[in-house]
Amino acid sequence: MKDMALVITGMGAVTPIGIGVPAYWANLVNGTCGIGPVTRFDASGLPVRIAAEIRDFDPSVLLPRTVARSTSPFMQYAFAASEEALRDGGLDAEAVAAEAERVGVVMGTAMDGVTTVARTQDAFRTSATHKVSPHFVPMAIGNTAAAQVAIIHGMRGPSLTLNTACSAGGDALMTAAMLLRSGEADAVLAMGGESILCPIVVSSLAQAKALSRRNDEPRTACRPFDLNRDGFVIGEGGGALLIETEAHALARGADVKAVLAGWGNTIDGHHITAPEPRGAGAAACMRAALRRAGLRPKDIGYINAHGTSTMLGDRAETLAIKNVFGGVEGAPPVSSTKGATGHLMGAGGLTEVIACIQAIRRGLLPPTLNYSTPDPLCDLDYVPNTARPADVRAAMSNSLGFGGQNSSIIVTRYPA
Repeated sequence: MKDMALVITGMGAVTPIGIGVPAYWANLVNGTCGIGPVTRFDASGLPVRIAAEIRDFDPSVLLPRTVARSTSPFMQYAFAASEEALRDGGLDAEAVAAEAERVGVVMGTAMDGVTTVARTQDAFRTSATHKVSPHFVPMAIGNTAAAQVAIIHGMRGPSLTLNTACSAGGDALMTAAMLLRSGEADAVLAMGGESILCPIVVSSLAQAKALSRRNDEPRTACRPFDLNRDGFVIGEGGGALLIETEAHALARGADVKAVLAGWGNTIDGHHITAPEPRGAGAAACMRAALRRAGLRPKDIGYINAHGTSTMLGDRAETLAIKNVFGGVEGAPPVSSTKGATGHLMGAGGLTEVIACIQAIRRGLLPPTLNYSTPDPLCDLDYVPNTARPADVRAAMSNSLGFGGQNSSIIVTRYPA
C-alpha cells in the first residue's frame, strides 16, 4: 500500500467570494474581497462588526428539502460543496450504490453548530414553553454534515469527523488519505464546513485581540504579512475534495485534477492560542509532508500560507517556511488568500488546497490582498495584490490552528 498513488477527481467550494469552484477561483485571482459589515445579526454593540459572510446562498434551491430544513449553516455549506465535488468527480448515486461500502466520507470543522447553540439558547431563555426543536441536537453536532451526505448518496463506507480547530480541513484530507492507503476505502469525500458568526464568538475572539477592528474599512481589514495587520477576519464557507486511489479513478474513467502527494500533522506543544514563536511545529509539519511526498523543498513552486493577518502567527509561519526552504532565497512564492475570503477555519483547509490545485492547472498564483507595507520580520515573496503567472508542478497548503495544531498538504500535477 505504501506506493499507492492517490488522486483528486472532484472539487467543490462555497466561499464569501463565490459559490462553486469556477466563481471562487475567478474572483480569487481577480482580487475580489468578500469582507463587509456583519448582516447576520445586530453587531452594533460589539467591538468587531465585520466578517466575510456567504451571500446569495439559498438552501431551498441548492439542497434537498429535507437537508435544507434540518441543518445548520456550516452543514449546508459543506453539503453544497460536497454536491459539487461529487458532480465534478462524476461519482453519482448510481456509481456509489455499486460499491457503497467502499466509499467513505471525512468531515472537518472547528466549532460545529455553535451558532445554532447560541440562537437556541437565546430562544429558550425567553420562551414561555421552554420547548426546543427535536432537530436541535443533530443540527449542533459536527458529524451530521457527513451523515447527511452519506444518507442522500447511499455511502456506507468509513466516516469520521475531526475537530482539530483551523487545521480540521487539512486533517480531513490526511485522514481520507490514511483510509485509502490502509485499504479501508477506494474513494473518500473529504469535506469541511464552518459558520461561527454569532455575538458570543465574535465577542470572545475580539476580547482575545485576535480579530481586526478595522470596522470602517472592511475590504482592507485582513492584511496578511503586512506590517499594519491587526488580526484576522471571521469567514464562513464549505469545501470538498473527492479523493480516490489512482487505480479506482482510472478504472471508472474519472478526470484526474491533481495528485494528493503528501500530508503532515504536528502539534506545537506550546500554548493554547499562540503559535510557537519560531514556527518549530509548523516547520516539522511541512517537512513531514515533503517526506511523505518524496519531494525536496526546491520542488515546491507555491505555498498557500495559513497567513491569517495576526502579528504573531504570520511571523511564526514566515520563520517556519524559511527554516524548511533555506531562507528567503530558497523559499517559493507564498500567498495568503484570507485577505479575500476571511478565515474559513475548518473549511479553509479544503478551499485553500483547491486554490493550490487551480494554481497548478491554470498556471496562476492567487495574490495576497492588502499588502502595502512590508514587515521586516515577514520578508518572503507574498505575491502582493495581483495574481502572477507561474509554472507550478507542486504546491503546499498550510493550516495552523488553536492548540498548536498544524497541517500541511502537498498536491502535484498529474503526469497523465
